[in-house]
Amino acid sequence: RFAGSLDALRALDAGRCVVAGFHVPVLQAGGPAKVSQLFAAQLKPLLKPGRHKLIGGARRLQGLMVAKGNPLHLQGLADVAALRARFVHRQAGSGTRLLLEHLCQQARVAPAQLVGHGLPDEDSHLAVAAAVASGAGDAGLGIAAAASHFGLDFVPLVEEDYFLVCLQDALEQPPVQLLRQVLQGQAWRDTVASLPGYAAAHSGEVLSLTRALPWWHFRSPRAAARTR
Repeated sequence: RFAGSLDALRALDAGRCVVAGFHVPVLQAGGPAKVSQLFAAQLKPLLKPGRHKLIGGARRLQGLMVAKGNPLHLQGLADVAALRARFVHRQAGSGTRLLLEHLCQQARVAPAQLVGHGLPDEDSHLAVAAAVASGAGDAGLGIAAAASHFGLDFVPLVEEDYFLVCLQDALEQPPVQLLRQVLQGQAWRDTVASLPGYAAAHSGEVLSLTRALPWWHFRSPRAAARTR
């Protein structure tokens, strides 16, 4: 079943699925302090060390999907806001919507400055790309593969890791073991390598939740003050 990152993790928490997928920015030089607290606030309550196990999936690029030739010369979210370009949003509850808030913080742009001009929120990268390709919107945040599929230009903004997560005891279930075998196989690596902006990254490996997630050790200023 297709779902955004937050909705997928909530489904796992409620027992409606065995494996869920979500994506987060790759940890950059400078450590967790450079990563938005948004991810800690939204995702951390749904992931518990000892209860959940991460499985590596892939690494991919997200950025602005714009019309061929980039007629508005958009190079980032600040340009989108300054020009009041028609921005195609993802739906609430998606990892890309959360990523957009994170990127807005970095660019010092208020999310409200990215104006949809009445365009509906879309529920997939391909739907956003289709809206831009049709001329309904000027730009949207999405993956390079979706932009390539519709012949759009792509302005890379951030690398992110796509993880799978399951309950610890599910790792021994035959379907999950088979899934890991597929992810570790050469056919998966070849498929990922053929997609624009994608690369295999620890595919099929069981990863430490607290080491793989850059925002896990984030503490809010209020929490830090209580421990002094």
